[in-house]
Amino acid sequence: MKLKRFIAIFLCSIMAVFSLTGCGGNSGKKSDAGTIYYLNFKPEVSSDWEELAKKYTEETGVQMKVVTAASGNYESTLKSEIAKSDAPTLFQINGPVGYQAWKDYCANLKDTKFYQELTDKELVITGEDGGVYGVPYTIEGYGIIYNDAIMKKYISQSGAVIKSVDEIDSFAKLKQVVEDMQNKRSQLGIKGVFGSTSLMPGEEWRWHTHLANIAVHKEFQEKNANDLDEIEFTHQEQFKNVFDLYLNNSGTPRKMLGSKGVNDSMSEFALGQVAMIQNGNWAWSQIAKVQGNVVKEEDVKFLPIYSGLEGEKDQGLCIGTENYFAINKQAPEASQKASIDFVNWLITSEVGKDYMTNKLGNIAPFTTFSDKEKPKDPLAKDMLNYMESGKKSIPWIFTTFPSQTFKDQFGAALLEYAQETADWKHVVDTVKKQWKTEKSATKS
Repeated sequence: MKLKRFIAIFLCSIMAVFSLTGCGGNSGKKSDAGTIYYLNFKPEVSSDWEELAKKYTEETGVQMKVVTAASGNYESTLKSEIAKSDAPTLFQINGPVGYQAWKDYCANLKDTKFYQELTDKELVITGEDGGVYGVPYTIEGYGIIYNDAIMKKYISQSGAVIKSVDEIDSFAKLKQVVEDMQNKRSQLGIKGVFGSTSLMPGEEWRWHTHLANIAVHKEFQEKNANDLDEIEFTHQEQFKNVFDLYLNNSGTPRKMLGSKGVNDSMSEFALGQVAMIQNGNWAWSQIAKVQGNVVKEEDVKFLPIYSGLEGEKDQGLCIGTENYFAINKQAPEASQKASIDFVNWLITSEVGKDYMTNKLGNIAPFTTFSDKEKPKDPLAKDMLNYMESGKKSIPWIFTTFPSQTFKDQFGAALLEYAQETADWKHVVDTVKKQWKTEKSATKS
């Protein structure tokens, strides 16, 4: 009996050892695999990213989660999340200014496959040491999106000021067409020409960033500068031209704009209530997903944002990126590797490339994408047509804008102007003062 009992105890002990060893082995494998936490800054594609993460986990076994920051709150969300023990392993910086803010967390990506596969390595964010700390994953473009069916209906009206949309090649002509369309809105079956000029806090980026880019780029160009510690806002009049055009020819009263977001204007466009909106090629996915959408794919097209600047007849769309992948170098090494492996998979696998092109709306700047893998959506195709037409694209220089605080103050001033509680001088003074203040703060 004693011998049997001894053997039983011995066998149990052996089994326990093997059990623990097995647990340790599994734990080790899980740890070796690392985990991925991607902090996404585009709410409009949050569901697509979550779906993609699930597919990646199913295919590889590597755990991946996606968290999406609220519109206009990416920097503050990243600041909060990066301090946690379970911090993002994959995140975004918006250009040189973003890199300066987050360089303590940016790993050198020079040896990664996704850097090596870039079509243009000049697009990357580099450090003083020559390292690569931000890799662009998409090229995008924005302008005035218009419904060609409504435009054709307008052109067929008696007294229309154009016979073809190709005649719109300046701010003067754009203004003439828009104001005539606004006067004929009942005949056209629309509430107004433009969708809501969204000025809800966090939703003003189309104006304080994208629209402002055109005027500020011109000032940079004239001063032969890539950045400035102070700006004169030399071309504020041209900015005002377009902003007033949006405000005065909309289906939404100015007093209501503080409660309107981007989704409101996108819905107005998708439902055929307005003829035009300012937005980028990524907007197609938003338009297509609106319940009750009546806009046909073939009718969604781009116009450049004409503002009255010299030489604008040859102007194209605003083309560039503020979308740079960065890997958190303070994350566990296994999780850094897992995040790099994911990005490599994203640009090489059939599933990853399909999502990049057809779900996320990216025009990916990597050699791994063939011509037939380029986006098929109407805005991406029209953007590529503009790029190939010989028109002069306006580069994205808003990645040099001082800070989110600058943008917030700019947006608040625009709302005051729209609601007629402040004059235009207040907007100009705010831009100049806040630019100088925030640029100074980044150097202190």
